[in-house]
Amino acid sequence: MRIVRFASPSGMSFGVLDGDGQVAQIEGHPFGSISFTGQRYAQADVRLLSPILPSKVVCVGKNYADHVKEMATGEAPAEPLIFLKPSTSVIGPGDAIRIPPGSTNVHHEVELAVVIGARGARNVTPEQVPASVFGYTIGNDVTERDLQRSDGQWTRAKGFDSFCPLGPWIETDLPGIGKDPADLAVRCSVDGELRQDGRTSQLLFDVPTLISYISRVMTLLPGDVVLTGTPAGVGPIAPGQRVEASIEGLGTLTNSVTGADTVSTAGGAR
Repeated sequence: MRIVRFASPSGMSFGVLDGDGQVAQIEGHPFGSISFTGQRYAQADVRLLSPILPSKVVCVGKNYADHVKEMATGEAPAEPLIFLKPSTSVIGPGDAIRIPPGSTNVHHEVELAVVIGARGARNVTPEQVPASVFGYTIGNDVTERDLQRSDGQWTRAKGFDSFCPLGPWIETDLPGIGKDPADLAVRCSVDGELRQDGRTSQLLFDVPTLISYISRVMTLLPGDVVLTGTPAGVGPIAPGQRVEASIEGLGTLTNSVTGADTVSTAGGAR
């Protein structure tokens, strides 16, 4: 089942996208028992938003050996290397990744994204993890590489507004393989040029291991998102380009790239 969050003339809602390209609106949130309102929209008549607004996005660094090698920042970690992206970094399909002022080294990082379900996850074992997973979507852990190197920690480099595209939907049952994402193709193209091409079978720490590990550090709430790491091939993006992040069974997340948003909440440009 493909869960979407969308904007229509009547406001923002969750829905189920069917094989005919129709979105069936549901009441409230998609966790637990789903109840339909009876309202249906053609997908072309609505705007898909990020499929979830998480309380937090927990990310995993250095989780593909080939990416560890290309970054040349030391050995692969003995335990999962986790960090957070703020919820304000989340954007949806079709939204623009905005390059910070003066930056020339912002990179794409396609990643399998795990969405936590209704029971959440706290102190779960790897064997218990599937019951805590609602579904999967695509994430892009956009990173300002110069700041990542200069700061010594990653909050600023990965926390800018628009630096966490998610979407286009949450797949609750991966076609043909149920809820097991153990060997999916993970790719990213920029302006049609294939840059990243990996598989989730190459993860150093698999999804059950990651969710269990994170749940022993912090409680994962319903709707929280875990980004599982990126394969090799990361590279710079610039205004005017188009980024397409694809994962087998999950579709393609497409975002344009633009310059910085300089509008201040105090009014006018900064």
